[in-house]
Amino acid sequence: MQKLLLSIVALVALVAGIAIYNWLPQEQPQALVYEPARAIAPFTLDGSDGELADNSSLEGQWTLLFTGYTFCPDICPTTMADLRKILPELQEHSVVPVKVWMISVDPQRDDVDRIQKYTSFFGEDFYGVRAEHQRLYPFVNGLGLMYSIPDEGEQDYLVNHSAAIILVNPAGNLQAIFKAEHVIGEIPTVSMEQLAQDFEIIARRYH
Repeated sequence: MQKLLLSIVALVALVAGIAIYNWLPQEQPQALVYEPARAIAPFTLDGSDGELADNSSLEGQWTLLFTGYTFCPDICPTTMADLRKILPELQEHSVVPVKVWMISVDPQRDDVDRIQKYTSFFGEDFYGVRAEHQRLYPFVNGLGLMYSIPDEGEQDYLVNHSAAIILVNPAGNLQAIFKAEHVIGEIPTVSMEQLAQDFEIIARRYH
């Protein structure tokens, strides 16, 4: 009788524990996470290594993608420097390499050689891609990003572009978007602390 009572108590405790676990809020990333991950439409871009980059170039690694250009005065170098700082931390949470792609949205001035010099300054895990508008715009738009060049005919023009960062999983699919924080009077940037926390959650679930 006593054994039966103990068994019942243990069973009730187990059920209660499961119920409480399911009721408690689980750790959730702040990023916009696609579940399931979205396929990326076929693309071909010019890589900073002199080779063509396509969908297969994204496979076998986590890739952080963002739009930028080498003449960018603020968001781009800030984002690149911030990503360089947290890459070692991101790599600790992944069983595959973590890479950064800068998608140049200034095809008129950013040729392959210029992009290679720019991205290599930040390290070997940084890679640049470019293309003319007819190939570039569909790719950028398909990622949920945008860019525009209001005064491309001028000598020193600026490019308007998204500040968000895209996360592509090792299967080459769109996994998440890290949105930039917009504060009046400040450059819109993605919180690297939040990105690192979210990446740990996303990578753990994926692997």
